[in-house]
Amino acid sequence: MNRPQTLAQKIVARAAGRAHVDVGEVVTCAIDLAMMHDSGGPRRLQPMLKRLGAKIWDPDKVVVVSDHYVPAVDAESASILKLTREFVRDHKIERFHDMQGICHVVLPENGHLRPGLFVVGGDSHSPTGGAFGCFMFGVGATEMCGAVVTGEIWLKTPATILLNWHGKLGPMVSAKDMMLALCKRLGMGGAEYQVVQYAGDAISGLPMFERMTLCNMAAELGAQVGLIAPDTVTEYFLAERGVTNIDTARWQGDAGAEYLRVENFDASDLAPQVAAPHSPANSGPAAEQRGVAIHQAYIGACTGAKINDLRMAAAVLRGKRVAPNVRLLVAPATARTTAEAAADGTLAALAEAGAILMPSGCGACAGYGAGVLAEDEVCIASTARNFKGRMGASSSKVYLGSPYTVAAAAIAGMIVDPREVAS
Repeated sequence: MNRPQTLAQKIVARAAGRAHVDVGEVVTCAIDLAMMHDSGGPRRLQPMLKRLGAKIWDPDKVVVVSDHYVPAVDAESASILKLTREFVRDHKIERFHDMQGICHVVLPENGHLRPGLFVVGGDSHSPTGGAFGCFMFGVGATEMCGAVVTGEIWLKTPATILLNWHGKLGPMVSAKDMMLALCKRLGMGGAEYQVVQYAGDAISGLPMFERMTLCNMAAELGAQVGLIAPDTVTEYFLAERGVTNIDTARWQGDAGAEYLRVENFDASDLAPQVAAPHSPANSGPAAEQRGVAIHQAYIGACTGAKINDLRMAAAVLRGKRVAPNVRLLVAPATARTTAEAAADGTLAALAEAGAILMPSGCGACAGYGAGVLAEDEVCIASTARNFKGRMGASSSKVYLGSPYTVAAAAIAGMIVDPREVAS
């Protein structure tokens, strides 16, 4: 008789060809999908594969996305993109999304993720895939090389920390606020190498794009994987993208499964949050940072520029104007996001308020593209990280907030609780 297992154990066991795995057990898993992007992918792997005389084990199970260096801003970034395109051509990888947006949003948009998959990604925010019931985690280039040559990877089966969120989020409060509050409570290493699974009626009530924000920023907790058990919301999202026959019943944790610990939260008590420089763990109510003057407001990145994020910002900005001497930059997460925002009037609301539209891609989040900061400048961003010097000059300061909060700050010219602006 099989012992009760968590959802994570079930996926790892299936990938390892086993009926059951124990927490802490080292197993070798077959990879269902490997994702890489232009920054950590082909330009790192190509020399290693050449030295080894090795080939990719199954090009049909590899997805490549160009998102970090797009569009090219100099000869070096153009060269990286050229190498990426040649790599995809030479290795006959058909699932290549060139300049279509950020990998963590492009994969779900194109139906590459589904419950129960075991997926490796060449980026630290790969846990985003856990929103779809995938065991998806980030690996470095050397580990990715081994993964795409053998089709396998070993891991130590992690324990699961269950975070139950109950109640209903209030106005102008979002998944980003939930996540910033978790960063403060658990700390940046609070879930190191474990699985963070989100559950409770507050999670069930979130749309997929909000669930993606929670799983994306599990990386900020030090977790290997962020995970949400699939349900009808998952089924509906995937069906809209051509993915059907989802077995949600199979991919649930068993009653009696053991968790490393269980923590409970009341969503209805949560206020809009802001993380002060230089860590997402420096979080607290936005009202505590009220009055911090800003030079730039940035709505971008995998965790802060999806279609729902843009709609949050538009809800605050509609009929208002960005403050003088403040620049509001908006970089939609994907080309599809831009198209949807154009179709429903979201882009018009942002532009009429004074926002400047940027290309889709990782952009200024990691200091790669347009929108980086000068010495001593202050920015509030909907991105996932605010580490020192990440978005530009080392003396610049980045505060993190939800799209509601970033938009409100753009209007006020300083950090405020977004509910002040809305009222």
